[in-house]
Amino acid sequence: MKKFLMGSAAIIAVASPAIAFAQSTGSQDFDEIVVTGAKEDAAVGGVRIPESPKAKVVLTQEIIERQRPGQTVNEIINLVPGVSFTNNDPWGSSGGSFTIRGFSSDRIAQILDGIPLNDSGNYAVYTNQQIDPELVESINVNLGATDVDSPTAAAVGGTVNINSMKPKDEFGAMASVSYGNIAAKGAGDRPMHRVFGMINTGDLTGHGTKAWISASRAYNEAAFANYGKIEKAQYNGKIWQDIGTNGDFISLAGHYNVNRNNFGGSPASASAFAGDKSARFYKVGGLGVPCSINTSAGVDVADQTNNCGTQFERRYNPSNTGMQRLSTRLTLTDKLIFSADAAYSTTKANGGGGTSAYEGFYYQNGQAYTGYFGGSAYFGRDFNGDGTLGVDKNGDGVIRDYTETVTNPDGTRTTRTINESDRTAILNPSQTNTKRWVAIANLSYEFDSSNRLRLSYSFDRARHRQTGEGGLLLSNGEPDDVFPVNDGLTDTAGNILQKRDRKSYATLNQVAGEYRGQFFDDRIIVNLGVRAPFFKRELNQNCFTTAANGNVNCVASGDVAAYAAANPTFAAPQSRNYKYDKLLPNVGAIFKITPELSVAGSYAANISVPGTDTLYNSIFLPANNAASKPVAETSDSFDLALRYQNNLVQAAVTGWYAKYKNRIASAYSFECDCSIDTNLGGVKKYGVDANVSVRPMEGLLVYAFGSYINSEIGADVQTGATTFAATKGNRERGAPAYLWGGRVQGSLGPVDLGAQIKRTGSRYLNDINTFKVAGYTVVDLDLRYNLANLGLEKSFFQLNVSNLFDKFYIGSFSGGLTTAASTFVNYGAPRAISGSLVVAF
Repeated sequence: MKKFLMGSAAIIAVASPAIAFAQSTGSQDFDEIVVTGAKEDAAVGGVRIPESPKAKVVLTQEIIERQRPGQTVNEIINLVPGVSFTNNDPWGSSGGSFTIRGFSSDRIAQILDGIPLNDSGNYAVYTNQQIDPELVESINVNLGATDVDSPTAAAVGGTVNINSMKPKDEFGAMASVSYGNIAAKGAGDRPMHRVFGMINTGDLTGHGTKAWISASRAYNEAAFANYGKIEKAQYNGKIWQDIGTNGDFISLAGHYNVNRNNFGGSPASASAFAGDKSARFYKVGGLGVPCSINTSAGVDVADQTNNCGTQFERRYNPSNTGMQRLSTRLTLTDKLIFSADAAYSTTKANGGGGTSAYEGFYYQNGQAYTGYFGGSAYFGRDFNGDGTLGVDKNGDGVIRDYTETVTNPDGTRTTRTINESDRTAILNPSQTNTKRWVAIANLSYEFDSSNRLRLSYSFDRARHRQTGEGGLLLSNGEPDDVFPVNDGLTDTAGNILQKRDRKSYATLNQVAGEYRGQFFDDRIIVNLGVRAPFFKRELNQNCFTTAANGNVNCVASGDVAAYAAANPTFAAPQSRNYKYDKLLPNVGAIFKITPELSVAGSYAANISVPGTDTLYNSIFLPANNAASKPVAETSDSFDLALRYQNNLVQAAVTGWYAKYKNRIASAYSFECDCSIDTNLGGVKKYGVDANVSVRPMEGLLVYAFGSYINSEIGADVQTGATTFAATKGNRERGAPAYLWGGRVQGSLGPVDLGAQIKRTGSRYLNDINTFKVAGYTVVDLDLRYNLANLGLEKSFFQLNVSNLFDKFYIGSFSGGLTTAASTFVNYGAPRAISGSLVVAF
């Protein structure tokens, strides 16, 4: 029975020191030279500060398993200084807003067993698609620069490395059943159900062949609206083969995740938020739920749609994601080690909702077209079955909406729209299909026990197919298929209509080298590294780009040449390539003043390449225009830390500073259904992170952390030929001014009780700093009753209460350069209670 958090964590840390650093297999193995046998580096209460020049904090399974089963790893690492995560629901299945040191998730590398999880196009992290927490051995949070072999295009703000469990030598199994509900006034019944199961095969052959396999299913209802659900199924497995007895191995792992969830959040704007809890739980607007879509009113009527099925909460965000991972380590000689990681991953996902489509054609200069124009679909096809495309009210022989001006009885004139075309309700999300190949190879040479050198090569290539097929809605406004890409709607000639239609390839080739040496009886440890990434982006735009924000018109049928001639300001369909590269040093050192007390410092140069949306937006400008070539963000970052580490205390204080050129800030835009980037120019960011974990007595853990975060935009941002946004001297949007929190855990007989608190400081909604979002404090509890007295040594019942005092606050939001306070925001997750029975042997 586990009486206190320290126990197994220390054993894990000493027996498998690589978990402190694990990223790629090469980085994991290379760093062992620093920590092997270093007992002072052992975790205290599941919290560990690795002996690395870079600022890192590791959470082990000892603290991970105390959090709510099924919770996203990004919520779990809210206990790390510098990290801020706002959950959109209590269960971890609806996403949220994630920052480290004020950097948003598209500037943070999230990695599973060395393989990047960020979207390869816009670099976003989808926190609701992460591996089940029961399978996570440790989470290594790098608060600064990434490792030299990481295949990342934008990780200037840190790295979250998730290390999955190694199969065990002994046979075993685990099953978990959870039930929960939102426990807030006015919430009603909003249940959560989850089941999880895992089998460890043990050593099958007596020669180190072992595996585990797991599956989970979860369901919960919408956190705030009276409509919506989140369903999630996940399947994982890993097979491992030891090679010899010196640590060599080969491993194959698989992951598949299925999400079916509605959009959700809140009906409120930032300025309308008044802290009134009674406003949280609301009914879907418009026709509400249930409702019925309009049907044909007859051949003499231009049928129009209602808003049934188009409400925000009735949008879906389905995803199917899969990954296969291969890792190996091979000792070639007693001094030379080869390691490799490879992966193939797929993503099928979309986001969006219902809209109104024209049955008629789109007309321009007498030409008839089908396709998407001005954000609307024109099919030239009878969907409602009344035998017509609409009503020719003005007798011109063409069915299309038009405007007319009439004189009123009082002599005034009014312009009105005359509807001729029938309209039908369709589902019209933005679809993405991605296929991705990643490979990392390392060759490490050990000159002696104190000097080691490695060379690495990293490869990452992703194929993005981004489309916008339409699908039919059922009579109640529900989608016939949440993936219209499976059978997209066509015009009468069989052409699939697309609201967007593009294909791109994102490729990285990177070489790197790193030296690590230990001097003066290991009192000084030096890391000298450099990486050289070469990025290539190949874009193929099949639609006309109509504006600098990336809006497009997509012609499905009609005279394309005539359309191009009639719209000379539009950028015609075309292909473009972009290349970025830079030499990036990455160095650091540790000086041990005593065996427990040390000073560490590091420097890294970084690059962040523009995302796919930004590059496609630039196609609006001619290729010979310098502005059509978005520049990469570059930065220099510095860390300096003071650390104290032994088996009773883990403590660190780290000051950090980063200076940016062409600082890129991204935000999602509903208008173009894409990411909008703002180049803030020169930006300085700086702050302090601190944390301490103490075990003052057996059975008691005390942990505390805090961060101060600041930034300063160097100049006003130009928004037009002669206009500027007043940003000089301002803080960047979305970054909390400070963070602090802690956790206390104690044991009394078979009962373990834990309490944790997290305070998040105020954040600005925009870069002009005209609206400040208030800070908030959340308290969580966990209570575990161990079942060892029933003969179930590894089994327990656990109760988790999140947001104990039901704090009502603004959680995540999409800010921008000059975002108005009227913008939509998400409420933070309300108070929720869950109980879990975990049985294991």
